[in-house]
Amino acid sequence: MTGEEVRKLTDEEIKVELKRMRAELYQLRTQSVTEKVEDVSRFGKVRKDIARMLGERTKRLAAKA
Repeated sequence: MTGEEVRKLTDEEIKVELKRMRAELYQLRTQSVTEKVEDVSRFGKVRKDIARMLGERTKRLAAKA
């Protein structure tokens, strides 16, 4: 997900996506312990997407204040 795509999301969509991405990251972590992860680069991609969404959410909250 690019920064442009994140900016197009509404506040509620960002909240839902954050929850989904955090669940995916948790799943990847547990999968790495119990079995082999096929795409190891997915860890970084998911973490960067989470950071983009958190950054956009923080920016919007600061703009409202």
